[in-house]
Amino acid sequence: MPTSHRSLGGTPLSSAGPLSRERAHLAASRAALRAMREDVEALDISDVTANWVNAQVLQRQIEQRIKALADLSDTPLFFGRLDYLHAPGAEQAEGARGESFYIGRRHVHDADGDPMVIDWRAPVSQPFYRASKKDPMDIALRRRFGYTGGELTAYEDEHLSDPAEAARTSRLLQQEIERPRVGPMRDIVATIQPEQDEIVRSGLAGSVCVQGGPGTGKTAVGLHRVAYLLYAHRERLARTGTLVVGPNRSFLHYIEQVLPALGELTVAQATVDDLVAHVEVRATDDTRAATVKGDARMAEVLRRALYSHVTMPTEPVVVVRGSRRWRVPAYELEEIVRQLLERDIRYGAAREALPQRIAHAVLVRMERAGEAPDDRVQDAVARNSAVKAAVKAIWPQVDPAKLVLRLLGDAEFLAEHSAGLLDEDERKAILWPKPARSVKSAKWSAADAVLIDEAADLIRRTPSLGHVVLDEAQDLSPMQYRAVGRRCSTGSATVLGDLAQGTTPWATRSWQEALAHLGKPDAAVEELTAGFRVPTDVIGYASRLLPHIAPGLTPVTSIRENPGLFEIRGVSQDSQVVSACEELLRNEGSVGLIAADPRIPRLSEALARAGLPHLSPGEETTEGTRLTLVPASLAKGLEYDYVVLDEPSAVVDAEPDEPTGLRRLYVALTRAVSGLIITHTAPLPEQLTA
Repeated sequence: MPTSHRSLGGTPLSSAGPLSRERAHLAASRAALRAMREDVEALDISDVTANWVNAQVLQRQIEQRIKALADLSDTPLFFGRLDYLHAPGAEQAEGARGESFYIGRRHVHDADGDPMVIDWRAPVSQPFYRASKKDPMDIALRRRFGYTGGELTAYEDEHLSDPAEAARTSRLLQQEIERPRVGPMRDIVATIQPEQDEIVRSGLAGSVCVQGGPGTGKTAVGLHRVAYLLYAHRERLARTGTLVVGPNRSFLHYIEQVLPALGELTVAQATVDDLVAHVEVRATDDTRAATVKGDARMAEVLRRALYSHVTMPTEPVVVVRGSRRWRVPAYELEEIVRQLLERDIRYGAAREALPQRIAHAVLVRMERAGEAPDDRVQDAVARNSAVKAAVKAIWPQVDPAKLVLRLLGDAEFLAEHSAGLLDEDERKAILWPKPARSVKSAKWSAADAVLIDEAADLIRRTPSLGHVVLDEAQDLSPMQYRAVGRRCSTGSATVLGDLAQGTTPWATRSWQEALAHLGKPDAAVEELTAGFRVPTDVIGYASRLLPHIAPGLTPVTSIRENPGLFEIRGVSQDSQVVSACEELLRNEGSVGLIAADPRIPRLSEALARAGLPHLSPGEETTEGTRLTLVPASLAKGLEYDYVVLDEPSAVVDAEPDEPTGLRRLYVALTRAVSGLIITHTAPLPEQLTA
């Protein structure tokens, strides 16, 4: 059975020999990593670059490599060891000797190039996550290491090929999962489970959607999938780029250290609002307007409005060159325009092709007259003033922001191009009461910016990245899905979310529908139901809401051995809520006080009166300040060791409708890693008491 060996109070145990040897390998590996870094720092590129541009590019690559080789003193360099029965890839002949590999966050080799630590993403590392007693994958021993800070303090062995040893839950694995959280999100590379590893290592060509309840590690799986893809397809993704899209800046700040800790420094991070920042957002739509603007039908409204600018020609084009006049009649121009429309290419691309098509018609006439024009003549004709004037009249330039400005400010224009798509009430919901005078003076909303992005893509194709990770995807509108989807139209995507945590009125009800809007209808949908973060008692209580908010979902089953602290307290004043926070702060780890947004100022004052310092979401906790005051609207994706949830009914009531409020409450209930105290003055929502 698995055994743990520890050095307690400085007194070596009987296993001190193996433990000391593992510590020696750790020290030697750290020294080798330092040597690798020093080798890169010592590189002289003065004689290998042809010009200053190449020198700048190479210098930047060297700087990134130096950062990637940083030795984080409080992060274990390796966390496991695999002893193979046979050398990987070799014939499994009788008597053949196996090999041992240390599994860590990055590859480390000695001065001779021999590996001292193998990257967790390498094929030889896969059995660390997948091997079991039923399928040992040619592994004789899997060893897990325990650390205190950066010091190796324990190890635990599983003899996977020994039939006499029974399968047991790894205690070190449980301790790592339950370790207190202080600061930003950390990687889970030491605790990846088989079902998570399958998603992480799935290929670049296919898109994947991960439905995962609270604490199932879906965000971490998505980030580790990016790291794996960069390892397996580095050259391709270096050309095409990768992007992580999160719900808000607080969330991105929380996860921003995961990839650098794995040695990946080139992945961009953004919110959807960042992607569509064509105009300054200064207004907020009401729920009805935002829902209509976010509906996929708006894409067709925009397409109609854009192409309404194309006017069929009624006059011929006459090109004068020297003493000759070349005439292209209106009916032939109309045929050219119709052909471009039928090709269904971008508006801007068609407009650029139109003068060349007209010039080609002129060249045909020149050739029939016995001339021999070449490409230079065609280009000159395309630039002719008569051709330019015709193009301007037939296929004028359109600014995407001005198009949306007119659509939202001109009732007749909107009615014309939304006929059969939007009803009168929907048109009234999105029409501005007073038309804006200009793009700059308009008070744009976030939903308006998405419409402008759609219009911009109709005019000129949005560049596509190689891979995009979209987290908390359940909250996106169809138009937002389209905005993200065009950023990976020729690449792939990893979509992460939980239908039960949708907290917008337009939240996703079906992943199939969402993936269709994203442009990835064939993406595989995987479901994670094993909970690693939320304690059993907490997730069990929160799951009472599932029949009311997502009846088709499988409840999360916590694999935590510790049931966690869970209490419901009736209170009569804010000071009792503060007392609950003070009580939880006596434990190790972070504490979050989550409350309905309207109650945040009041609770902030109560904390200040009590002399209890606190942070806002996105600010990094420290040993001195471990309490964060969290508006319920910003709680999604965050986690704390202990949570005080203030007034659940107020969380529900703060939303525009009860279903959205109950989903918001579900999110707030599931942010705790070790314990949850619910405080309330008003009665609890009946869905929790039934």
